[in-house]
Formats: sequence, structure tokens, C-alpha cells
Amino acid sequence: MMMSRSCLSARRASAFFNRCIPSSHQQSFSFEGKLHVVTSRGYASINATDQAERTKRLLDAKAKAGLTYDSLASKLGVTNTYAAQLMLGQAKLSPEIAEKLQEALPTLSQEDLQDMQAIFPMRSFDSDILKEPNIYRTYEAITHYGEAIKSIINEQSGDGIMSAIDFYCDVGTTTGKHGEKRVVITFNGKFLPHVVQKNEDNTAKSPRD
Repeated sequence: MMMSRSCLSARRASAFFNRCIPSSHQQSFSFEGKLHVVTSRGYASINATDQAERTKRLLDAKAKAGLTYDSLASKLGVTNTYAAQLMLGQAKLSPEIAEKLQEALPTLSQEDLQDMQAIFPMRSFDSDILKEPNIYRTYEAITHYGEAIKSIINEQSGDGIMSAIDFYCDVGTTTGKHGEKRVVITFNGKFLPHVVQKNEDNTAKSPRD
């Protein structure tokens, strides 16, 4: 059965908003020449619809500039993953990077640039994202190798964890010995040791009645 152009556009718009707005925040979706999304107030401080629309404008500006994430990251002086996080509303834009982003994406509005600097991101994810094969396989690799990774971290650094705050992530590719393309993901996080909770170091003891 042939599908009308407007129906195809509706499907594409629906798919985009389904990716950008967690399903738990969606109440209804209809398309009649324009996009109408009704979202629940999952987070009082974040408007999911505004964020999704801003992300679309950012990705459109990136496409108009003809930039890849690698080339955008190079212009901003950040990792390619951080550049993508900025585009997707998962990182806060600093004033220093804002100037560079304006130069890299000249069609981006001042309002969007100001909002990206003013809004504190709600760094989260919808559990449905794990249904996407690329993401699920990455998650599967980390969980499958998780105990081995932990054992090696403990052996090399001691009792502690890798920070995901003081953290750098970079995604690249290399060529295998048979000529195949291979994906390389680098996590570079500060080691945070677990502390021994000594009484003399506790500067905020709980009261005892």
C-alpha cells in the first residue's frame, strides 16, 4: 500500500520525538500539518518538549554547517562525545564553548545559545533506549566484562571506582588486520577511592538526642 507524503512525515516526526522525549513523559501525539506533543511533568525543572525541539534545531544547524561530530568537536575543543552531549541536551554549555559553538553553527539562534547556558541538564535516560541494538550491545559489553573490569581497576588502583563526572569519553574507529572497520570507545575517568570513615574526619556528625 502506498503511503502519502504527509503520513511519512508524521511517522518521521513521531519517531524523532519518541527518541528525544522519554515515553514516560508522553501523553499523546497527533500530526495535522504540525507537530503536537503533550508531555507530563516528569521533571518540574525541565520541559521535555522544549528540549526535543531545541535538539532538532541544533541537529539541523549542524547538518546545514556540514559538520560531523568529529569536526564540530575539533572546532569546540572538546571530545566528540561531549559535542554530541551538548547537541542532545545532556551537557551544560559553558560561555567559553558558546562562543565557539556560535561560530561553528552560524544559523543557531541566540535564544537557543542562551538557554543551553542557563538550563541545568537533567542527565538521565529512558529505559527504552536499551531496545536500540547499537546501545544495547555497548551496554551488554560493559555488563559482560564488568566484573573483569572491576577486578583490574581494583588491582591497579585500589578499592574505589572510576568517576563519570571527572570523565572523558571518545569514540573512534580503526582498521583490523583483515581490513574491517572496528569501533574504539575510550573511557578516561578519575579514580575515586572509597574512604575509611574515621570519626575525626567527619565534620558533619548527626545529632544525638
